[in-house]
Amino acid sequence: MIKNNWILCPICGNKTRVKIRENTILENFPLYCPKCRRETIINVKQFHTTVIKEPDA
Repeated sequence: MIKNNWILCPICGNKTRVKIRENTILENFPLYCPKCRRETIINVKQFHTTVIKEPDA
């Protein structure tokens, strides 16, 4: 059986509108949180989420 999970916002910790499976791989994905209204760029591999820090322009 394949597990499904919601991606949680790395800033506020609430659920976003994106659901992933255990074999999902996302690279440089712009994740938008409807609660805190922020967008962060993330990488996801096997339910492990890492936030990509962008340098200020």
